[in-house]
Parts: sequence; C-alpha cells; structure tokens
Amino acid sequence: MRFGIFGTGGVGGYFGVRLAQVGHEVGFVARGRHLEAIRAEGLRLESPLGDAWLRDVEVSDEPAAISDVDVVLVAVKTWQLADALAGIRRMARPGAFVLPLLNGVEAAAELRRALGDEQVVEGCCRIISRLGEPGTIVHLGATPSIIFGEADGSRSERCQALLSAFECAGVQAELSLAIRVEMWRKLLFVASLGGVGAVTRAPIGAVRAVDETRRMLRQAMEEVAAVAAAHGAELPADAVEEALAFVDALPAAGTSSLQRDIAAGHRSELDAWSGDVVRLGRAQGIATPAHGAIFAALLPSELRARGELSF
Repeated sequence: MRFGIFGTGGVGGYFGVRLAQVGHEVGFVARGRHLEAIRAEGLRLESPLGDAWLRDVEVSDEPAAISDVDVVLVAVKTWQLADALAGIRRMARPGAFVLPLLNGVEAAAELRRALGDEQVVEGCCRIISRLGEPGTIVHLGATPSIIFGEADGSRSERCQALLSAFECAGVQAELSLAIRVEMWRKLLFVASLGGVGAVTRAPIGAVRAVDETRRMLRQAMEEVAAVAAAHGAELPADAVEEALAFVDALPAAGTSSLQRDIAAGHRSELDAWSGDVVRLGRAQGIATPAHGAIFAALLPSELRARGELSF
C-alpha cells in the first residue's frame, strides 16, 4: 500500500517509519526545520523497540506533492485539523481513504463533513512519543498500537488490507467493530490523566501516589464514561479500573502532551480533551465537575498561548 503521512510528529513519524521499514511506499508531510533535516539527513526513529533510519525519504511541505496514495494517516493536533483539511483533500486520490489518529472524539466527524462518509475510516492510537531534534522521532515507551474501523461496524476489505499492512510492519493493530467505543475509551484516559497532570504540574508517579489527586483522576475518568454512555458509546464496566491500572504501569516521570504544551506556553488540545467532555456532557445533561474545574483552571494559559489573552 502507498501511505501519505499528514503530520510527521511523534505519532505520524513513528507509524510512517515502521511502515516504510517493511517496504510500503510512504510519503511524509512536514515543515520548517524538521522538513529541512529530513531532506538533508533522512528521518530517524529512536525507540526501545528498535531504532530506525530512513535515509531516502519522500517528504514535502506541499501535500499535493505526496499524491496517488491509498491511505492518508492524519496525525496533526486537534486544533490544526481545520487548517489541514484542504491539504488532506489534495493528498487523497479518488478511492483513497483517510484514517485520523487524533486525540478526542470529534475529528472523524469533521473529516466526514469535509471529505464525505466514504473516504473516512475512524481510529485512534496509543503511543508515548514526541518530536525530538529536527529529523528525529523519539518513542518514549509502552507498546504503540492502533485501533480502527468503519463507522458502521462492518468488516470492510480496505480495513482488512490496512490491518495486514500494520501487522506486517510489526505494529500492534486491531480492527474494531465498535470503533466509537474505543475512541471514547482513549479519551477517558488521555483527557483525565492529561488534565490532572497539567493542573497539578506533577508527573504521573506523583499524581497516582497522592490519594487526593488519584481520587480526582478517578472522578474525571468516571465523568468521561458517563458522557460516553449518554452519547451511545457504552464503555466496558471495567474501563475506569483498566485505565487506572495502565496509569500505574507507566513510567513515574512521564507526563502527557497536554501537560507539556501547557507548561511550555504552547497551544494545547485542551478544547478537544476536557473542553469536549464538558460540552458534550452539558448537551446530554451530564455533570462533569472535575473536567469543568480542569478546563477552567487551564483556560487562561491556553488563551494566552493562542494570543487571545495577555498576563
């Protein structure tokens, strides 16, 4: 298969490199110093699962230059998606489809409105990674995985082919017949841990060790589960306990991307994490006090990062 990677950061870069390693054609969209470094030296991956170095890389800052792809993996930040839509259209030839690997639960709907239902497969991923020096992707730990599926729950030929491609690349992948449930399940984890970590400014080990913050984390997860159910995505009964167990297994010094962005004064995915939990909860009459407090506490920093507030 031929893949286009729209967003060559920690997520898109990792999966794109793994696909290219086993012979799939992969074209990357990147920009700035990252683009220059890839053109000059190739794309490097540092990972506890094995380093890699793609020396001859098809890369451009013009999406139309990465053409005739079968699949576009979209791996931008949620707040970047609206501006990326025109470029994604230029990458995806007739018959191609798009797989968003964004956080949150609304990206696929935004892509369907822009591209049409038939061009979008829904999905999410689990990976702890980041962009390191320009031209380098750093996988920090945990086993990267991708879950995807058709919105109607069917087992389509294109999804079967995509599953085979990921498995061939050594990527832990799953074709889900209930992908919306999986997307909410991920939001339960990332929005809750990311929000609590950003508010406390503490690493994962401290968040889980202090009784008060652990209770806040549990409450935030329970709120997401309630909002998901109200929107027709009934999570497994043990979803919260499973997420907490995963938190307990993470490196103690770890932090979330939301936490790192807020701390660095960068724009973050706050709107698509706690913000969406609050808004989607309100739409169904579900109270979300933990996420409401997280959103309110972090919003001034987020508005400052956007240039909408000075202090």
